[in-house]
Amino acid sequence: MTLNDTSSLKSHLATRRSGRPRDLVEPGPSEEELAEILRLAARTPDHGKLVPYRFVVVGKEARDALAALYEQALRRDGAHEAKIAKSVANAHAAPTLVILISSPVRDHKIPVFEQELTCGAAGMNLLHAAHAHGYVGGWITGWPAYDLAITDAFCNEGERIAGLIYLGTSACELEERERPDMGGIVSRWG
Repeated sequence: MTLNDTSSLKSHLATRRSGRPRDLVEPGPSEEELAEILRLAARTPDHGKLVPYRFVVVGKEARDALAALYEQALRRDGAHEAKIAKSVANAHAAPTLVILISSPVRDHKIPVFEQELTCGAAGMNLLHAAHAHGYVGGWITGWPAYDLAITDAFCNEGERIAGLIYLGTSACELEERERPDMGGIVSRWG
């Protein structure tokens, strides 16, 4: 795509949709494609060049361990069997799972909020890069992003889970959701 090929870029931006992790099936990105997707995801605005995020790829061979971690955390909290079953299924959803970790540099002149925005931008870039490779992504948080046992398994001190990003091919047609009323979110000053 060239800088003059704005119709392709507009089409890319207009057609990206999120998919539900449970609806994402094979094929998913190959190892080479995933490496390229993550490389593109890291091309994000980053005031101070701090790289306040990181990616944890949860391989297929680790999904049973993730499911066990989910189940243990939920049983500890007395969750219903239905929630446990759904969470165990989510641990196995989609061919590829990338956990986006917010890893801000504390006590730095760049505010943590700006660093968190950089992390969010990396997540959005990841979704766009997956779409550009022909895959669908679903970014969720939910209880695993806030449970101490889960965060302890993936995060270092001062970090937190920004999202669980599932990648694959959608098994069903992606739904268009209602988009914001631009008149309600765009204003002019001056």
